Amino acid sequence: MNFNKFFKVLNRKKFILIIIPIVTVIITYFLSKNMLDAYQSEAQIATGLVDETQRLLQSDNSNTHESQVNQKFNNLMEIMRLKKTIDLVSYKLMIHDLKSKKPFRKYSDIVSDLSEAEKVAAIKAFEKKYADNEPLLLWDKKQKKLEEMLVSMQYHEEALKKKLTIFRNNNSDFITITFDSENPDLSAFVVNTLATEFIDYYTRISKESEIRGTTYLGNLLQQKRDSLNKKMNTLKNFKIANNVLNLHEQSKILYGEIMDFESKKLEAQKNIESFSQTLYGIDAKFNPKDRRYLDATLTKINQEIVSTKQKLKGATDRHIRSGFTNDTRVVVDSLQELLSDQINYATDKYIVNPLASKEKLVLEKLNLEVSSDLAKYSINSINNHLEGLNAKFKNLVPFEAIVQSYERDIDVASSEYLDVLNKYNDANMQSNYKAKLRLIQQAMPGLPQPSKKMLLVILSGIISFIFCVAILLVIFLFDKSISTAKELALVTKQPILGELPKINNLSDLKDIWTEKDLDDDKLLFKKQMRSIRFEIKKDLLYKKDKVLGITSIDHKEGKTFFSLSLAYSFAMLGKKVLLIDGNFDHPSISESVVTKVYLEDFSASNQIYSDTIITILANKGGDLSLLEVIKEEEITQFFDDLKSKFDIILIDTCALKDLNKAKEWLVYTDKNIGVFKFGNSLPEEKIEHCDYLVSNPNYLGWIFNKVEKNPKIAI
Repeated sequence: MNFNKFFKVLNRKKFILIIIPIVTVIITYFLSKNMLDAYQSEAQIATGLVDETQRLLQSDNSNTHESQVNQKFNNLMEIMRLKKTIDLVSYKLMIHDLKSKKPFRKYSDIVSDLSEAEKVAAIKAFEKKYADNEPLLLWDKKQKKLEEMLVSMQYHEEALKKKLTIFRNNNSDFITITFDSENPDLSAFVVNTLATEFIDYYTRISKESEIRGTTYLGNLLQQKRDSLNKKMNTLKNFKIANNVLNLHEQSKILYGEIMDFESKKLEAQKNIESFSQTLYGIDAKFNPKDRRYLDATLTKINQEIVSTKQKLKGATDRHIRSGFTNDTRVVVDSLQELLSDQINYATDKYIVNPLASKEKLVLEKLNLEVSSDLAKYSINSINNHLEGLNAKFKNLVPFEAIVQSYERDIDVASSEYLDVLNKYNDANMQSNYKAKLRLIQQAMPGLPQPSKKMLLVILSGIISFIFCVAILLVIFLFDKSISTAKELALVTKQPILGELPKINNLSDLKDIWTEKDLDDDKLLFKKQMRSIRFEIKKDLLYKKDKVLGITSIDHKEGKTFFSLSLAYSFAMLGKKVLLIDGNFDHPSISESVVTKVYLEDFSASNQIYSDTIITILANKGGDLSLLEVIKEEEITQFFDDLKSKFDIILIDTCALKDLNKAKEWLVYTDKNIGVFKFGNSLPEEKIEHCDYLVSNPNYLGWIFNKVEKNPKIAI
């Protein structure tokens, strides 16, 4: 972006940049002159969401994220902005104004036109809507009339929200409500009503939610209690039906008894084995004679001993079956003492026997046999008792599995019951001790707010100035017109032979070259024409070339005026100049002069008569081209004849946009130049014509024509 050029545009449009902001400031001043003063009222509500003084008996919320707290505050503020809440304020305002002798606002036309009966009906309708907390149904004609009344008094939702501000004070526990209006009492009424209605509404819906939650938890708690009692009764009935007191203790006692009898069984088996080996050794020491003698001498005493042993066996069996009671143990001990006395008697009686050395072995054998028999008899009794204990223990196993299943169900049901009970207690506790919304600062009629009239006036001037600059910038950015010779040279990549200023109020072209007192524009034009004449003369006449084609890309670029001016400038040098009007479509030169020589007649007469220093070869106009007027084989001879009679030949051709009509002339010219009008642009369709000129080796450059000192920009 060319900032210097843009600043020049701003400088040229400085009056616009001054006048428009001034007009805007004046209009704003008169519009804001009658603006009413604004009165602001403010109220504050304590929410208890982050107030530690209201956390008694509540759950600890110290780990609550700030985002969650902000979300809760946003929910509260959005409830305040709900149409349902704002509608309640609107109803209260209308009821107040319709009932009061001093309404907050002057009655609108709609309200003023109401009769007393209609006012009473409107009051009742608004009071009913307020009591039922219902919105107005706009498809109902009567309720639509009420809505129109609210809108006319500026008490409807949109109007109130425009002046209503609700925000949280930094990160505190308080929500602030402010309202601006032209009446301090109105501002205070709106703020207090909104705060009160919001607190009532929020308290009501919170209480309803708490009641629903507590009721649900109470019903669920009763269900869990019934389920727990049912499972406990099932376990109790099972124990009663199967005589189960305490399976754990019963199984423990049975297992202990089994272990005791297993130990006694092992001890008896060990004694039997040891007794058998000992008896075998004693038998080996006796021969048949000794045993016969001993049997003969000890027959009676042995019979007594055998009888005692039989009794001892029976007593031992009874002792085992009774579970080793003390009574049976006394009988067993007494029989054992009797057996010992009999054995000792037999030993004392036959102590002088020559076989006395072996008597001790015999007595020992007898004792061992008795002990071995006792051990064998006790094993059978122990095995029978073990079988009974094992049978009882096996019967306890399925009972244990069933009881464990019942107890597991009871544990689960008990856990669920306690969990629901805790939630139920928490819900009741939080319901009774929950932080309540409180209006801690009631709104009062406030003082007038600082006037914004001057600020509006200043802002209007600044904004209008910025707006004008933005408009000019947009126009500047989208303006592709070429306004300097340097831009034209950059775009076309060809030299600029000169710049000609725009001349107004020119009656005769000769005046520029004959008058002495010229204004600045004409004097500059004259100087520029001399400079252009020198550039053309340098590249044309000094090289013995005489034919110069003058063309342009589009119509009305000043090509014809330049051709006439260039002809006069060469005539001032004493040159014989021929100016050919080669523009058949727009023969401006031919129409502006009186001549008898026409291009269409040249081939017939082949003579040009002129008594002036500038000769004009005109055309009769029409849809013609050079090759249609002069045969192609005669064109070279045509120009040769003209060169012999004139010092310089200027051809004002058609514009290049007229397809090949201009190109037919440029083929036969020695040199050619282009005229480009100040402010024109070069879109894509013109670039190809520009490229044609640039590619022509005889092309000298551009004449930048009709240059304005203060170019206009359309707005």
